[in-house]
This record gives sequence, C-alpha cells and structure tokens, in this order.
Amino acid sequence: MPERDNLFQLPPQPWTDEIFDTLHEAEGLQIERILSSGHTTPEGKWYDQGGDEWVVLLQGEAEITFEDGSTRWLRPGDYLLIRAHERHRVSYTSAEPPCVWLAVHIAGPGIPSKDG
Repeated sequence: MPERDNLFQLPPQPWTDEIFDTLHEAEGLQIERILSSGHTTPEGKWYDQGGDEWVVLLQGEAEITFEDGSTRWLRPGDYLLIRAHERHRVSYTSAEPPCVWLAVHIAGPGIPSKDG
C-alpha cells in the first residue's frame, strides 16, 4: 500500500486518452478520479447514465454541454449534480493545467455492487 494517496499525483503527460481511476466501489456507489487534458466527448455522442453523478472539478477548466443546449463552465471547486439520463457531453477541458475531476456515481444500473 502506498504511503499516501493523492488526487494531484499525476502520471507524466501527454495522455492519449482520458484516465479513469476507480478510487472506491460499494453497492450503488462508485468514486473515481478522471484526468483530462484537452479531451472532449466526440461530436454527436452523449453520456446517458443510469444513475446520478455528482462531479467536482479540482484543477483546470472545463465545460459541460447538455442536450437541451445549455452549458456549464467549471473552474476549480465548482461542482454539479447530473441526474440519471440527463444527456450531456464534455465540450472543453484545459490542457494546461490538466483537469482533475472527482466523480461520484450514485445508485443506478451499471453501478457495481459489493459482490462485483
């Protein structure tokens, strides 16, 4: 076990893809760190999740676009709750500094149970 876990301990760049690190899983709950560096959701693709997602941006700047055309600009410390089936996409993430997200996925299909 490492001496200390730290959300800001980042792997060397550049990253080809976003990095998703699962920090904890329990029944109806998943906590993950997401690292983005200029990554966005491909045009025409929407996330449509079966459970709620609470997300906070810890570092960098990002923009989330919702299917209804509304957007939400995020800076460090900003958070939002994305309800189940609220279609959204990541339309911008800063590369310098890279984005560090903390996402909490709550109760819904696709959320792991304690039994795997």
